[in-house]
Amino acid sequence: MPILPARHRSPHTMLERALAAGSLHAVFQPVVRLDTLEVVAHEGLSRCAFMPGNVSILDLLDLARMEGRLVDMELHAARTICAAFAAQGGTGRLLLNLSARAILNDSLRPDEVLAALRTSGLDPARVTIEITERDVVERPALLAHALGYLRAHGVRIALDDFGNGHSNFEMWNEIHPDVVKIDRYLVHGLSRSAGRLAIVRSLCQVAEALGADLVGEGVEDPADLRVLRDLGIPYAQGFLIGRPAPALVAAARAEARHVPGGPAVPVLPRPRGPITQRPTQVSHLLIEAPMVDPHQTNEEVMALFGRHSELHAVAVVRNGRPIGLVNRRLVNERMAQPFARELLARKPCTVLMNDAPLVCDEQRSLESLADVLRGEDQRYLADGFIVTRHGHYLGLGTGEALVRRVSELRIEAARHANPLTFQPGNIPTTEHLERLLDGGERFAVAHVDLTDFKPFNDHYGYSRGDEMIRLLSGLLNEHVDPALDFVGHIGGDDFVVLFQSTDWETRCWRIVEAFNARAPQLFDADDLARGGLRGKDRRGEPQCFPCTTVVMGVVELMPPLPQRAASIAMLAARAKRQAKRAGTSLHVSSRAGTAAAP
Repeated sequence: MPILPARHRSPHTMLERALAAGSLHAVFQPVVRLDTLEVVAHEGLSRCAFMPGNVSILDLLDLARMEGRLVDMELHAARTICAAFAAQGGTGRLLLNLSARAILNDSLRPDEVLAALRTSGLDPARVTIEITERDVVERPALLAHALGYLRAHGVRIALDDFGNGHSNFEMWNEIHPDVVKIDRYLVHGLSRSAGRLAIVRSLCQVAEALGADLVGEGVEDPADLRVLRDLGIPYAQGFLIGRPAPALVAAARAEARHVPGGPAVPVLPRPRGPITQRPTQVSHLLIEAPMVDPHQTNEEVMALFGRHSELHAVAVVRNGRPIGLVNRRLVNERMAQPFARELLARKPCTVLMNDAPLVCDEQRSLESLADVLRGEDQRYLADGFIVTRHGHYLGLGTGEALVRRVSELRIEAARHANPLTFQPGNIPTTEHLERLLDGGERFAVAHVDLTDFKPFNDHYGYSRGDEMIRLLSGLLNEHVDPALDFVGHIGGDDFVVLFQSTDWETRCWRIVEAFNARAPQLFDADDLARGGLRGKDRRGEPQCFPCTTVVMGVVELMPPLPQRAASIAMLAARAKRQAKRAGTSLHVSSRAGTAAAP
């Protein structure tokens, strides 16, 4: 608690002044319906007039709690807020903060709370009590029972600051609040955070199942407000909508009212990677294993393997740092050869070690090792890898465990994102397309494909083929508006771009031109000079294939829109095939909604 001037240092004096009539005044912050931005409620907050600027009402509440006067302080604040609300002829609901600690206090009777609400003539049925708690509630079921009396008299219950502090799912499930207020931590930056978005989406599902309304707190960014609205969250509160002030307001601030003029369907953030920040590290595959010194002999290494039958390899370590790896199977095979024991047994183990093993820091993510799986050197499959901490030997890992876990991660990621480009896959692409249809505004769907990609992939191999696909993916992201346009990788060399940008056609041509300018760098010089690749067609006949280019088929959709996302995907694929048959890079098919439905 802040240090106070001498005249304020007596807790008793401070509390007596705070509890005196006229010591507190009320301020109100509006809560709006997101679909209309109509002000439907105000949260009432108390401020202390006589306290120094560095002392907040929370400091007073802490002091009251220490002095055993928390109930008196909270009821005094409630009466002050209710009186101010009634005096201004407030409409809609009033939200009041009341701590769980005060409610569970034996000295507080439920009828005292109702009396505080009714002092100014306010109907308790217009009041929502926000349960705040700065400490852990050890018995939520007991709190729920205490709230039952208030509920029986029409008071609604809200769970405050969910997602931070001590609000949790046990409280939610036991109390069954009418309203849950999503904490500012989850709302601030929601439009830019795939992690926050995933959590808030889950809260929406829980709220629907348990019959609670959600309020997004701490809204300051118009983009966050748009995402809250797009998720179907009914209410919001924050500085963007209105700051706490003594006077009630009838409308949200202009900055909030202009938000509906933004994109009809915001592009929601997605993880830039194979999975959303999962803490899966090399250390999770660590096997504690002995090591050998480079001067130890092969005979000593064989004896070590004999004592540790589970070891697949042993690390060679000098001054704490690994310099190589000796593979058990390789040693056994070499020593089984004629005269090998006589020639090699007493030689240093460095003779048979792999001097370029795979070495990974314990904190390295497993997904970052995906490139190792695609590399040409596959010795790690048998040798495994060495785990280090700040460069010093820590233990070993097996190639089998690495392949299995990385594969599991990539399979899990592929459910919602393409494992090569990490672009959204089929499921999120379809979800966004359906959101566009629900939005009812004009948009365009582009199906993007590569011409003669299979001959290129067959000729140069999958590694260079993957490089070309990543090139196209990067150019798509570079030339779309990330706030309006959605890029999905639906498989192989096929992409879909869902455009809300009005200049989508210009963007398409830029993508085509940029790809056709950079793709030749992936061809060998003699193939470029020849003008294509030599290969075989589907019937096995020799054929010369032209250099790979990009082709796009676009369907522009105008209201009224069709209802089925599958119909639109089929139309875009048809437009792409027409572009290929016509030998053009871009084919556009404009359709009204009624005409687009097959």
